[in-house]
Amino acid sequence: MSTKEIHRIRRKFIIISMLSFLAVISFIGFLINCSNYLVGQSEIYYSLSEILDKKHAIEDIEYDIINYDELTLTELFSPSYQRNIFYIFTYDSQGHEISISASKGSNIKEDAIRARARTIMDIPKEEGQYGVFFYKKSMLPDGSTELAILDCTTIIYARERLLYATIAIGGLGVLLSLILVMIISKRAIQPEIRNNESQRQFLTNVSHELKTPLAVIQSNAEMEEIINGETEFTQSTIRQVNRMNGLIKSLVMITKTKEKSDKNAFSDVDISDIASETLKEFTAMATGEDKSIINDIDEGLIVKSEESTIRQLIMILIDNAIKYCDDNGTVTVSLKPIKKGKKQVKLTVSNNYAEGENTDYKKFFDRFYREDESHNIDTAGYGIGLSIAQNICEQNDGDIYVEWNDGVISFVCELV
Repeated sequence: MSTKEIHRIRRKFIIISMLSFLAVISFIGFLINCSNYLVGQSEIYYSLSEILDKKHAIEDIEYDIINYDELTLTELFSPSYQRNIFYIFTYDSQGHEISISASKGSNIKEDAIRARARTIMDIPKEEGQYGVFFYKKSMLPDGSTELAILDCTTIIYARERLLYATIAIGGLGVLLSLILVMIISKRAIQPEIRNNESQRQFLTNVSHELKTPLAVIQSNAEMEEIINGETEFTQSTIRQVNRMNGLIKSLVMITKTKEKSDKNAFSDVDISDIASETLKEFTAMATGEDKSIINDIDEGLIVKSEESTIRQLIMILIDNAIKYCDDNGTVTVSLKPIKKGKKQVKLTVSNNYAEGENTDYKKFFDRFYREDESHNIDTAGYGIGLSIAQNICEQNDGDIYVEWNDGVISFVCELV
């Protein structure tokens, strides 16, 4: 796993963690505000009922003294009388006002409260809310109507304060959690990054150390041929030494592609010319294997990169397509402009691959993976070419993926 992949996993972890935390915090805040709202509504309509029941003794209503130290959980959420300012209006069957009564502490002018009461009487609902007032109507046997209006300004403001406090505290909690998760996750991935760096260094050192003994073995085999003549054993030794040298070069190459690119060294590269030139170089190889090549490359397409890495990417994909194309099949190289976020061009290398329907294409980018499960050493390649291609795409802020449709497999690269 590369350092870039480790950081990508870290970002995913941070996003998932914060979304989960945000969902939990939002749910808790919703439950708190919802329970507060429901209890408040219950107390408001309980109070309105009490007001209408004791309308003839408004001034004499006695309030029970509540000892909050002795309240049970059930009593705490049970409705109690709200000591708010209230008004009682009585209207005859024709809707004419008969009387008006108000509790102590009323500070609203009589004309203003009458206008509000008249508006509320026009509302078809028997009970509800009008601004900061809650109301309840009661039909009397003689056809008259009593209207109780409760001023719930303090309750409504208390609700809003709780809601805003919940949002503010929840937001602060999310922010603090984000900072902590980022700090902790950064420390958590450091061992993996150091391990990754150690593996890369080890790979570089081993590759370097193997060069000398392989050179000696090859020299000895060649000297043996000079002295005693060419034999099956010396040729086999030389072939395997060449194979090992090729593998070492590939390992060094994949190590270099994993190193962070210097974006300042990037320049405008004509990927169309590179793709066309590379395709011509492989034409003879494809023809020799009775495979056709189709050129579907648009001219004048530019990417920001290094010419050598882009050329290497295209060579790997075309070589892979020819190597694993079905007999008498066709290899198609397509290069088209796209507009997808920051991506500028789409490079698609396709070939016939009839048996690819149930293949796990994600494994194609694993190092040393080959579809030939026998890992026959006579099969060309080391199983790391596509891994190198993936690293090149990542270093160029691009994407690479595999598609299979109707017997044709396509490797698609989207590059900046």
